[in-house]
Amino acid sequence: MRTTVVAAALAATALFPPAPAQAAPVRLGDCASGQLCLWAKPDFTGARQTHELSILDIESCVPLKTGTTAQALANRTGRPVTTYQSAECAETGEFETYPGGGTWLPRSPYQVRAFKVWEN
Repeated sequence: MRTTVVAAALAATALFPPAPAQAAPVRLGDCASGQLCLWAKPDFTGARQTHELSILDIESCVPLKTGTTAQALANRTGRPVTTYQSAECAETGEFETYPGGGTWLPRSPYQVRAFKVWEN
């Protein structure tokens, strides 16, 4: 009888494996209204750069400091922002535009090296 119970338990485990452990949800990084915030590492971790809309030139390429990149961002500027893989905002590399109403991107598909803020 004992062997049958153990065999049944093993068979049930094979048919219904335990559910995989779920990863903890990503905590959004701190980023105030009117700011574009960029983090060096995914999931809003690592060094954070903050850019205020009030001091940015609209539709101008803003390269990140030489040797730095970003892998996560929050756009709270109220305007669309395009991030670029190229430090010169060249469209030969990857680029993507994010709406300004409160976009949170925990993992960029490429290393961000520059950005542009657009007029609405």
